[in-house]
Amino acid sequence: MLLQPEPGLKADMARALRADGELGEAEAIAEPAGIPGRPAQPRLVAPAELKPRSVHTPEGRAALIHALAHIELNAIDLAADIVWRFAGLPPLFYRQWMAIAQEEALHFQLLRAHLQTMGHDYGDFPAHNGLWEMAQKTRGDLLARLALVPRTLEARGLDASPPIKAKLLKAGDRRGAEILDIILRDEIGHVAVGNHWYRVLCTERGLDPIQAYADLAARYGAPRLRGPFNLEARRRAGFEEPELAALQG
Repeated sequence: MLLQPEPGLKADMARALRADGELGEAEAIAEPAGIPGRPAQPRLVAPAELKPRSVHTPEGRAALIHALAHIELNAIDLAADIVWRFAGLPPLFYRQWMAIAQEEALHFQLLRAHLQTMGHDYGDFPAHNGLWEMAQKTRGDLLARLALVPRTLEARGLDASPPIKAKLLKAGDRRGAEILDIILRDEIGHVAVGNHWYRVLCTERGLDPIQAYADLAARYGAPRLRGPFNLEARRRAGFEEPELAALQG
């Protein structure tokens, strides 16, 4: 699945995962070549090269839905990568991330189908590679991966979802808004899984979660998070009050 370059097949493979079966002991394996499998399109560019478009135009709305679909396709790879890359965790860890891969695949399929109703398809617009770049940076440390991918980059989706939904509704895109509701509901659970295992590892390593996060963010060059923050969703995703206070400070 992780090596599959065709987006539709990747999503189908993720949806077909069995996250409720018996799992044997996870063993470390050598990294195969070609991670992650990528299609020829979209063209990947630096974030600064992505020009903002008005959601009040058909092309602008399609570009926005395409950007969201790209995030969800990357999220399939992120969930698959954390399953194979990090050995020695309890079976629950692997079951949860396999279930997350299934939900990310559903999100991609919903967004792609909506994009197709607009006369476009995935790959029609350029995209950036920020999520996977952070995954590469943190490939040697599970604590860093948990801190900076689900708890930072993916948690930003909790903050971004309400204003994006409002824009889509204002532009008359009710289906897009409905899909965002589904994604927000599921992403709260995904970030909660990241929060849980981040704290498990902090406890095992004798680290303070807030100080450890600040150290990891500085070491790996995580983006500085700016408000407004969706505090209600972040609380439901397991962020504690001292963490939210540090975030807002």
